[in-house]
Amino acid sequence: MGLGVGWTLHGDGRTPAPGAVVRPEERLSWPRTAGLGAQHVVAMFGASFVAPVLMGLDPNLAIMMSGVATVIFLLATRGRVPSYLGCSLSFVGVAAAIRASGGDSAVVTGAVFVVGVALFLAGLAVQRFGARIIHAAMPPVVTGAVVMLIGFNLAPVTASTYWPQDQWTALLTMLFTGAAVVCLRGFWSRIAIFLGLLFGYGISWIFDLLFGRIHSTVGGEAAVDHWRLDLSAVGKADWIGLPSFHAPAFEWSAILIALPVVIALIAENAGHIKAVGEMTGDPLDDKLGTAIAADGAASMLSTAVGGPPNTTYSENIGVMAATRVYSTAAYWAAAGFALLFGLCPKFGAIVAAIPGGVLGGITVILYGMIGLLGAQIWITGRVDLRNPLNLVPAAAGIIIGIGGVKLQITDTFELGGIALGTIVVITGYHALRYLAPAHLKLEPLLDEGTSGYDDYGNGSGDGQDKPR
Repeated sequence: MGLGVGWTLHGDGRTPAPGAVVRPEERLSWPRTAGLGAQHVVAMFGASFVAPVLMGLDPNLAIMMSGVATVIFLLATRGRVPSYLGCSLSFVGVAAAIRASGGDSAVVTGAVFVVGVALFLAGLAVQRFGARIIHAAMPPVVTGAVVMLIGFNLAPVTASTYWPQDQWTALLTMLFTGAAVVCLRGFWSRIAIFLGLLFGYGISWIFDLLFGRIHSTVGGEAAVDHWRLDLSAVGKADWIGLPSFHAPAFEWSAILIALPVVIALIAENAGHIKAVGEMTGDPLDDKLGTAIAADGAASMLSTAVGGPPNTTYSENIGVMAATRVYSTAAYWAAAGFALLFGLCPKFGAIVAAIPGGVLGGITVILYGMIGLLGAQIWITGRVDLRNPLNLVPAAAGIIIGIGGVKLQITDTFELGGIALGTIVVITGYHALRYLAPAHLKLEPLLDEGTSGYDDYGNGSGDGQDKPR
């Protein structure tokens, strides 16, 4: 397929025959392809614009750079891996931690840029040595613990920043979103977070009409009278314009906080590549390293101009599973739509106006789900927590990460929270494994390779894991 941009028409280009699939190198008619691309945009929309808002970054730039990242990914994988790269929620916690320690948006994007470099290098290593090195360095007990502490480290952000702004809106939004996630089916369940945001917008507007202004904190600051839903900036925003760009800044303390997220991203990419390969019937083990490296390169480009990092999205994999259309042409269309959204400042103003109480209700569920993906990794990897070799480093690292335990290194440098917790989990596990008696070492780290690693679970939470 060359660069993967030459597609053959599937059938008559209209509706595929019952049971038929549209393969990555095929496409439907261009109007239908554009419609599928729009559906992919809607699927990724909820998380992709919530993440930059929670990270304090420009949502317009995030959406636009997600389109650019998707193009880079499709070109790098030569059209064999149909996937959309949206803004990664895995960095929300580190962004909050960096800002809490005095860092600004430039410091956040600088730290995340380094994570992109690490992810790119990890992809090159997987290309060279195979996927077994992932399992050797980061077995499921380690990956699950790191993902868990990253998610649960966010709990204080919800409790102290978002929820207090409007507790009743937060409660109602939480209940609606939870019901949507559980009760809706098919495509609608994939955009449950987005629907929760729309519900929260509506409730905030109704409460403003019925009860007037609310007296509460705003962003953790002193309590003031304010509207729950303030759309004044929307009217002032232009319809067409460039998003705001800024250069990254680099601080070692922030970089150390952000680096552990690379573990979650590698696990996430591996799971998504496995899932797409199973759906398309095209084994993609040979593309795993390329996909990880492309994700890292795309994140480097995005953060270099002030945007958030990107990762492959399980929401869009779900859309493919529902439609059985795996055409990469649809993802090119989605990328085009994302670029257009990014050039509309009015859209960004609407996103920035999300009421704090709404974010409180959403993040209670969202942050918890991120953390519990770590438990899912343990389950699919059949991690035995009765084994002290697994239990001790995971327990210590998680408490350090969630509780914000700090280790003062010098007068101006300290380790704590996510960074210290991750270091404890990784170094603790491997050090204890070296020292542990033979009966605690249930299996060798270097197993048969890619298939063995995949069998241990991908950590994506997308239901595609198949333990042995």
